[in-house]
Amino acid sequence: MNARAILALAAKDLKLFFADKRALFFLTLTPIVIGAFFGYLFSGNGSEKRVKIPVAIVDEDGSAVSKGVLDGLAKDEALQVSGIPRKDALDAVRKGKITVGVVLPKGFGDASARALFGGAAKPELELFYDPSHWGEMGMVRGLLTQHVMEAVSREAFSGSAGRKALEDSMAAVGNSTSLGGEDKKSLSEMLQGIARWQDRQEAAKATGEKLPAGGMSVPFTTKEEAVTSGSGVRYNGYSHSFAGMGLQFILFAAIDFGVAILLEKKQGLWKRFRSAPISRFTLLAGRAVSSATIALYCLAATFGVGMLVFGIRLHGSVVGFVGLCAASALMASTFGLMLAALGRTPNATRGIAILAVLLLVMLGGGWVPSFIFPAWMQTATLVIPTRWAVDGFDGVTWRGSGLQETLPAIGVLLGFTLLFGGLTLWRFRWEED
Repeated sequence: MNARAILALAAKDLKLFFADKRALFFLTLTPIVIGAFFGYLFSGNGSEKRVKIPVAIVDEDGSAVSKGVLDGLAKDEALQVSGIPRKDALDAVRKGKITVGVVLPKGFGDASARALFGGAAKPELELFYDPSHWGEMGMVRGLLTQHVMEAVSREAFSGSAGRKALEDSMAAVGNSTSLGGEDKKSLSEMLQGIARWQDRQEAAKATGEKLPAGGMSVPFTTKEEAVTSGSGVRYNGYSHSFAGMGLQFILFAAIDFGVAILLEKKQGLWKRFRSAPISRFTLLAGRAVSSATIALYCLAATFGVGMLVFGIRLHGSVVGFVGLCAASALMASTFGLMLAALGRTPNATRGIAILAVLLLVMLGGGWVPSFIFPAWMQTATLVIPTRWAVDGFDGVTWRGSGLQETLPAIGVLLGFTLLFGGLTLWRFRWEED
């Protein structure tokens, strides 16, 4: 191996690259701008006012229960509730102005109270939603369940609809032929106890005495804590987005270097290299070194701006971070050369490269976090080098991963470097096809 020739070839490439100030400016700026955009969208740091889910409630019942449901949902901090007619709600969902519409049908209050006390048919709530917001649909369904239970049970224990439903349930138990004697006795005693509580409520109203309204409520409260690398460390979405965009653009830069070597081939420069005492390995190694150096510069510039401007911090291993940057740069450089060796011509290589890079970044979790992927895809993408790189950068920034936890990602990236480099040597040809 001629190390001096490799370094001389790399120095020539670097000199030409850094001489083009405009290209250098945009290569540095672009990943920072796009990374800042995605980081702002996925920051999740609570610094911005959270967007409430717009929900339309169509109250066709007008009962105390339906009004209680509407009031409960309106007070929920996660929802922006509006009470509008069915036609307007459907139109708003169709146009994307409302995420979920909920219809409380006629007779909902009475039917729900009867269903609570006995085996009466349960009323059906109609929900229609914007299919592009299926995640919010699940959240609204859960909140709706909570507030319906609270409103129905409150009315059942202390309201007029509940008294009527209770009387019907007591009559149904007494006339039942399917219940045994002990079961009838137990159910009757329970319903009679509720009836006495309702009488107590009515008496209290007459005397002005204040009693608990009764009814069911959620039997717990929650204490939420975001778990990161340590106390006081907050999740910074810019860490993830800058890693993803940094990787995307070092891959694109590596493609340019691969295409450049094909252009040199087209211009006949390879014949001169071949006549000189330069081996195929020396030529490719020199280009890989220069490409990896530029990729390392891009990552350093991207994360440097992220640290200075957007608060990205290394809460994990500094050595691990440097290792990830170096391994990612080497992987990207050999990836670009491999595509050039497979494409053989500049136009063919560009066609392959755009799709390949976008797939690597997209499936590697560079655009959006990989936890959004389906379970099978989260497992399948472990064979992609960018997935290991993005997860590794997440680890050494906000997760606080140590060097030992980072070594597997570095090892995988170096493994792909050897794989891409080997394929490049195998497919590389001196002659113009």
